[in-house]
Amino acid sequence: MLRRGLLAWASRVVVLLVLLCCAASVLYMLACTPRGDDERLGLPRANGPTGRAGSQAAVLSWEERHRDHVGSLKRQIAQLQDELQERSEQLRAAQQRAGEPAGAPGRAQADLLAFLRSQVDRAEVHAGVKQATEYAAVPFDSFTLHKVYQLETGLTRHPEEKPVRKDKRDELVEAIQSAVEALNSPAESSPDQRPYTASDFIEGIYRTERDKGTLYELTFRGDHKHEFRRLVLFRPFGPIMKVKKEQLNTASTLVNVIVPLARRVDKFRQFMQNFREMSIQQDGRVHLTVVYFGKEEMDEVKGILENTSRAANFRNFTFIQLSGEFSRGKGLDVGARSWKGSNVLLFFCDVDIYFTSEFLNTCRLNTQPGKKVFYPVLFSQYNPGIIYGHHDAVPALEQQLVIKKETGFWRDFGFGMTCQYRSDFINIGGFDLDIRGWGGEDVHLYRKYLHSNLVVVRAPARGLFHLWHEKRCEDELAPEQYRMCIQSKAMNEASHGQLGMLVFRHEIEAHLRRQRRKTGSRKS
Repeated sequence: MLRRGLLAWASRVVVLLVLLCCAASVLYMLACTPRGDDERLGLPRANGPTGRAGSQAAVLSWEERHRDHVGSLKRQIAQLQDELQERSEQLRAAQQRAGEPAGAPGRAQADLLAFLRSQVDRAEVHAGVKQATEYAAVPFDSFTLHKVYQLETGLTRHPEEKPVRKDKRDELVEAIQSAVEALNSPAESSPDQRPYTASDFIEGIYRTERDKGTLYELTFRGDHKHEFRRLVLFRPFGPIMKVKKEQLNTASTLVNVIVPLARRVDKFRQFMQNFREMSIQQDGRVHLTVVYFGKEEMDEVKGILENTSRAANFRNFTFIQLSGEFSRGKGLDVGARSWKGSNVLLFFCDVDIYFTSEFLNTCRLNTQPGKKVFYPVLFSQYNPGIIYGHHDAVPALEQQLVIKKETGFWRDFGFGMTCQYRSDFINIGGFDLDIRGWGGEDVHLYRKYLHSNLVVVRAPARGLFHLWHEKRCEDELAPEQYRMCIQSKAMNEASHGQLGMLVFRHEIEAHLRRQRRKTGSRKS
């Protein structure tokens, strides 16, 4: 009996203590709740608004304080996360120094981090990887804030499009956000640095090596003209890792545009109109080298050069005359070796190419002497006579240069337009001068770069166009060259759907005639 009484008394004491603790907690919370100087819960101030207006003012005031409090908590959480990460890294370092057993959690995290970093080392990030053929290279796709420029289009995707797939859209958005956060990181920026936003993003390229991860190179505007910030990020099938951050300045980077030529005066006149606007007036950091074969129509070509020089006050050009039959490889090789100044960035170009001043900047940003060469994939224009139905409806050239499935295609089988520094071109051995006529020399040079340790950047260039012109494949060409010429000619004419309309035009016309006859018989 005594034992039951003691138990009952002890239980009452415990309940009483619990109640006292609850009451004390409530009183403590009420006493510690912060109030504004003028706050009166449930009642308006004596000289303030009353009724509904007073309630709304109180609610708005409370919401503002709540937002401030939430912001403060978020900042504290972020600081705690940073401190936790720092302590974790210190702990891992201490465990590694102490020789932690292989099965310990800290060692497992260290092994995971080491594996992710080994993925970066295995991928083609810091140096090029020797490739067996030109088809083994993994090309880049390029993108801006709103568009993706992609090579693998098939019959349903477009060469330029907004990312439709959510995973692709989220992937690129995350890459840009990660780059912006890295640029604004207090640990890597000065106190007076302006904050970077996604609107500072200019363009990026990315590619995925399926057994390693995705490499991103993102370019942002710098603080001054011709200055840029580049971030290289890598996703090793997990969180993105910042590989390096560079400060780029292209203000003094001269581009030597080399054009081999034989006759084709009208095309050269059109080329110089574009060159004058884009290269001389807008960019202003170019040199033009024209390598001309033979003497036929040479005076007309030199006259066009001299007229442009006088009209635009442009003196940065070189004219080289060669004898013998036309050889694109020889012309480019002679033009590159004729440069007598310091190491210069070369852009191998053709007379039927249209490029923008933005492309010249892309050329500068994707090349680095001894490290990187740029092989842009240009957008090749279809036959305007087929695209627009008849020649009277063909718009002006600038209006034709639109990246759409119906107007052209990414010329991913062509390697003729390329940007590289002269030192890399000389060290790689230049062109094979035994190749004559059309085609073959560009692929040979491309393979040389793929077999080297240089990084070959292969990406669509939204500011580089191949203008349509009728192709003639001469009988004198070797069988392989002739096959390449015919393949190029077939690809140049029209899209898959437009060619289909041409192939079945007789069937379509017959169908229209039958429809007209049926309509006429019903009316009668």
